[in-house]
Amino acid sequence: MALEITDATFDEVVLKSDKPVLVDFWAAWCGPCRMVGPIIEEVSQEYDGKAVVGKVDVDANQQFAAKYGVRNIPTVLVFKGGEVINRQVGVSPKKVYTDAIDAAL
Repeated sequence: MALEITDATFDEVVLKSDKPVLVDFWAAWCGPCRMVGPIIEEVSQEYDGKAVVGKVDVDANQQFAAKYGVRNIPTVLVFKGGEVINRQVGVSPKKVYTDAIDAAL
């Protein structure tokens, strides 16, 4: 299951990770986010142990959404070594997310 990432845990979980990290910025009221949610869960299971997959609820955690310029949701960022290496805005097929992680591995 995808990790719940908060403003308090973002630095440790995402920026200091020694593995690639996929972060889904979402909100409960967002229809497209609900479409991406199950895809992110699948990716989380497939990459367990190889990459970190997490979700940030932008309503409750605005600090890092603002820092990384997340203006539309869902926005999925892939981090490697604390840097953003991939950004997807809107709903994308699962392969887009897995290709982004694969490129970071």
